[in-house]
Amino acid sequence: MIAVIDYKAGNLTSVIKALGALGADAVSTEDPAVVRGASKIILPGVGHFQATRLLEQSGLTAAVRESIGNGVPFLGICVGLQWLYAGSTEAPAVHGLGIFPGECEHFPAGVQAPHVGWNSLAFPARSGGADSLLMRGVSDGAFVYYTHSYRPPVVEHTVAVTEYGGPFSAAVERGNVMGVQFHPEKSGDTGLRVLRNFLEWAC
Repeated sequence: MIAVIDYKAGNLTSVIKALGALGADAVSTEDPAVVRGASKIILPGVGHFQATRLLEQSGLTAAVRESIGNGVPFLGICVGLQWLYAGSTEAPAVHGLGIFPGECEHFPAGVQAPHVGWNSLAFPARSGGADSLLMRGVSDGAFVYYTHSYRPPVVEHTVAVTEYGGPFSAAVERGNVMGVQFHPEKSGDTGLRVLRNFLEWAC
């Protein structure tokens, strides 16, 4: 069973619908016990980083940390990806999970924000996407759908980048922890390919 975490900050319906189209058994939940019992976990999210405060208050952060430590595959989407970093300048008092270093920051002055619409993926030269399970079968230059005003920095475990006012992490992957800044559930065949790769990740 795949747990799609509900923390009142995401369009869970479209994510669950996309998973259902791929034949996955997914449920939305705000119960830490359900998260601990899941075979895979997805954290979607749109809007303000402040919303992730509820994860700590409800015990979901502890459940996610425990599951990740047990090797359960985890995928963050949009704000769900940003939560994997140390934090965001959008809500400086709210801490992220800290799997990846650095803070997410607003797009620079002179760049229209939010960044909404289709943009292309590129793979860092050091990996070419070859070592990424999440990006397996995704072509360099493939287009995906974005809607966000804050961008995650490029880090050691960045496996795909997008250029918009400078490069940012489009996807990160470190062992069983993965995240995408774009919305795979709205990104056509490429998005479904990414979700399928996640579903096929073996615990």
